[in-house]
Amino acid sequence: MHASTRTGAIAVGVAVLAVLTGGCAEVERVLNQGGETSCRDYVNQDPDTKRITITKAIKQRNGTDNEPAGTLVDSMIVQVDLLCAGQRNVDTPIKNADIAGLFLNK
Repeated sequence: MHASTRTGAIAVGVAVLAVLTGGCAEVERVLNQGGETSCRDYVNQDPDTKRITITKAIKQRNGTDNEPAGTLVDSMIVQVDLLCAGQRNVDTPIKNADIAGLFLNK
């Protein structure tokens, strides 16, 4: 079995386990891409999924599994909502969303 096939099988197994033990919200947490989520996908998410996405993006940026403060998550949601709404390249990952995207075609 190749490493990529093995990794895919592990990811599927984790997702199945999450469904069996925790339900749909847990699957979203496992499969959510966090900071790699494109602005296109982010702006189409419901508020609960946006919170999961931003929380995971903060954890990725900080390199920790510690839950970030709710006020930090709220602040980042507002910032990413604003920045992604103005991104000319909707494929920009939210971790790269920046104010220059409001004015420059990336």
